[in-house]
Amino acid sequence: MSTKTRLAQQLAVVAGFEDPRVDLEQYRTPPDVAAHLIHTADLQGDIEGRTVVDLGTGTGMLALGAVLRGPERVVGVDLDPGPLATARANERRVAAAADVEWVRADATAVPLCPDGPTTVVMNPPFGAQSGNEHADRAFLGTAAAVSEVSYSVHNAGSEDFVESFAADNGGRVTHAFAAELDLPRQFDFHEADSQTVDVEVFRIAWDGSDADDE
Repeated sequence: MSTKTRLAQQLAVVAGFEDPRVDLEQYRTPPDVAAHLIHTADLQGDIEGRTVVDLGTGTGMLALGAVLRGPERVVGVDLDPGPLATARANERRVAAAADVEWVRADATAVPLCPDGPTTVVMNPPFGAQSGNEHADRAFLGTAAAVSEVSYSVHNAGSEDFVESFAADNGGRVTHAFAAELDLPRQFDFHEADSQTVDVEVFRIAWDGSDADDE
């Protein structure tokens, strides 16, 4: 297993969105955050030899991190064809030994029924735009439906919501850690050249296992 630092270096070549959509809250996941999430998942035995599904993959950051850690299969799902084209180019940049399956589909109604142990990784929209509150709820619903365990990035202060949703859907938060997203100015309503957003990453066991108690 390579180090978390090495993984972040490998992911640094992953390009972001050429024409980001505000309604989909499209931001590139920073390589260091992606590396932290994937490295943690790998340490928990949630990557190697498993199917990994990246919901709302965008330009492929989390999917490409996962494919570098020996999974059985990686699937990146996104509704927007533009970022998926960039994701395919990013796959060539990363030069992983295995391929990623890029699927154009709605991550909240994904047409997948993976065989075998499955892990979901995702940086879903936070629902920051008016009328789109708790947009991450539907992504969690998909994770509950297709995986035994998921890792997801949420706005800081989401712990109660995530724990409640997990409990209502047969899951349990087993791990959580804080992180920061450094977001560049890319939409007209952004006032600063960059902004740091506090986030939280949660591991949810949807199969009832209590990995933190092992």
